[in-house]
Amino acid sequence: MTHFFTDHNLNEFLHFAFHDFPSLNKEKFIEEVNIQITPSLTEKEILQLMIRTAVEKTTMEETEWEWVSSRILLQALYAQYSTSSPYDNFFNHVSSLVQKGLYGDYLLEAYTEVAIDELGSYINPERDLLFRYSGLSLFTKRYLVRDFEGKLRELPQHRFMTIAMHLASKEKDNVYWAKQFYDVLSKLEITVATPTLAHAGRPFHQLSSCFIDTAEDSLWNIYHTDQSFAQVSKYGGGMGIYVGKLRARGSSIRGFKGVSAGIIPWIRNYNNTAVAVDQLGMRKGAVAIYCDIWHYDILEFLQLKTNNGDDRLKAHDIFPGVCIPDIFMEKVIQRENWYLFDPYEVEQEMGFRLEDCYDDDEEKTFTNRYLACVENERLRKKEIPAIDIMKMIMKSAFETGTPFIFYRDTVNRLNPNKHEGMIYCSNLCTEIMQNMRATEFISETLEDGVIVTKTKPGDFVVCNLSSINLGKVETEEDLKRILEVEIRMLDNVIDLNDYPVPQAKVTNQKYRAIGVGTSGYHHHLVKKKIAWESEEHLAYADQLYEKISYYAIQASNKLAREKGAYPLFNGSDWENGNYFTQRNYEDEKWTTLKEQVKKNGLRNAYIMAVAPTSSTSLIAGTTASIDPLFAKFFVEEKKDGLIPQAAPDLTPETTWYYKEAHTIDQFWSIKAAGRRQKHLDQAQSFNLYITPTISARDFLQYYIEAWKNGLKTIYYVRNRTVEIDECISCSS
Repeated sequence: MTHFFTDHNLNEFLHFAFHDFPSLNKEKFIEEVNIQITPSLTEKEILQLMIRTAVEKTTMEETEWEWVSSRILLQALYAQYSTSSPYDNFFNHVSSLVQKGLYGDYLLEAYTEVAIDELGSYINPERDLLFRYSGLSLFTKRYLVRDFEGKLRELPQHRFMTIAMHLASKEKDNVYWAKQFYDVLSKLEITVATPTLAHAGRPFHQLSSCFIDTAEDSLWNIYHTDQSFAQVSKYGGGMGIYVGKLRARGSSIRGFKGVSAGIIPWIRNYNNTAVAVDQLGMRKGAVAIYCDIWHYDILEFLQLKTNNGDDRLKAHDIFPGVCIPDIFMEKVIQRENWYLFDPYEVEQEMGFRLEDCYDDDEEKTFTNRYLACVENERLRKKEIPAIDIMKMIMKSAFETGTPFIFYRDTVNRLNPNKHEGMIYCSNLCTEIMQNMRATEFISETLEDGVIVTKTKPGDFVVCNLSSINLGKVETEEDLKRILEVEIRMLDNVIDLNDYPVPQAKVTNQKYRAIGVGTSGYHHHLVKKKIAWESEEHLAYADQLYEKISYYAIQASNKLAREKGAYPLFNGSDWENGNYFTQRNYEDEKWTTLKEQVKKNGLRNAYIMAVAPTSSTSLIAGTTASIDPLFAKFFVEEKKDGLIPQAAPDLTPETTWYYKEAHTIDQFWSIKAAGRRQKHLDQAQSFNLYITPTISARDFLQYYIEAWKNGLKTIYYVRNRTVEIDECISCSS
């Protein structure tokens, strides 16, 4: 096979790879590859050798090699897929994969042969050139369809068009909207959640990233939640579970005092499900478990993932989250004591449940009820300095990156749908804030030899996620155009989803909640030449996310005029205008939009949520979510070798604006997050970046400042020396 490099087609082959990069030395590259070739190598192996050689030549000074690597990989993919023009005969492609059981037959039901051929003609192969190597490699390995023998059956633009076709399939003019969806996807202007990226167009199409359930204090409900989690995990979804309603260790059961084992055994049970029900055989299931800071078992809860203590009380595979009210933060600041209670005993003695209330703008309901519990001498309670509990949180976060933090009063005060329920916790990535309620058991009867179980579905939250790529946004008009298409796409996910449990479908259609987020935030700031640690950054974050908010709400309002408002719109803060008042949206354009929303409604009860995007931002060739860049240049170790990666658009000029995450003063990041949060009806996956030398004083102050700046959650604490096991399913 050595003649491969002396054949007349070599220059043509490499012309494609090197065409836009004249500064790179193509001749030297050929020499380096030729030295490594042996007669036994196949053409496929030579292509892999060329890719690896180009990848390893990538440096901070010559980042273009990553693009050359991508183009060689593209040619390798084209060769695997077809010997002729790879994007010809799109109808044959679709019908063939439907016959093989790799695509869903609903595609052929929704589109005629003529329509599919028209969409095939609309495919633009040039957009394959938008991929950097690391993104194309990830896209190829994880998302392109392969048959049951592992043979490649799809190319990048096939995947984008298939997603677009699926999500447009029920539109009146589905061909028109499939083209619009394809454009924003293939131009990498938006990214969709990993389940959508992987499953759209497939026979089983579970398209949502994450789900949230409430475990009620009954044996049936605890196991029903576990069963729901198993079904979600089976099809690649992550899960958030709230356990704050479960009775504590030492509580009564059916009148027998002191017999309850508390929440830890149930959490360990969910942990076992996460391990046992892996996500399509690719990775273990992922679940975040949330508990209130006042729960009697919170001290044991905070040690679930730490390495010291009794391993029988550990749950190393879950992601713990703590729900914190305002009064706890006040007690921490004032160095006062905190009290822990059993929620079951509180209900029995006080006639209310602490977790079912919060401090709003008018009344401090939670604070008043909490203080009433403190004063009641008949209640079993545990007294401990609030700062000591905070130290346990900080110790666990320093060692494990968790617990996640959920500022419950802030969340519920700003809940636009508080008229229909309450938010107890968030999801795996801490950006989803939606009403929650446990499913209720009604009866189980034997009817004609069949056991019939009847339940009343609760609010089982579904995360339908997509992110606008700010690295591709140049103008305000871009924002408006992209968001209008993106919100329609996400809204269609609700009706096209293949739900793992029926209560998820009920909740999703009742609220029609979506989560529009952003990726490429740091990339965008760099292109604007805005330094992270600057007042300019804070002002720009405020302006940018107000614009995103405005156009997102406007798009949902426009969709409501066409398709109808979500069923629970009446009585919401959207409808009565409180949403706009709370955020001081008072200028003329906002006043006009508020009136339009009141008149025509919104299509979606929840609209904006900024997810992590760690995987999909790599595909889009930009920085992740709202995070600062981890490193300007690094080398990642993979099974097939070392993969150097450079920051997007890294040049001698932009390098000064790419300050790396662990070198940034986190107080600037917290302030910027506060500016963004004002404009998000849900939340953002906000990470703290620390070093091993951080002082306890500064670390504590991060949590306090996050609360004071109006953040709803804190995601991971990313210690430079601690490796964190993240959930991939939520990395939209």
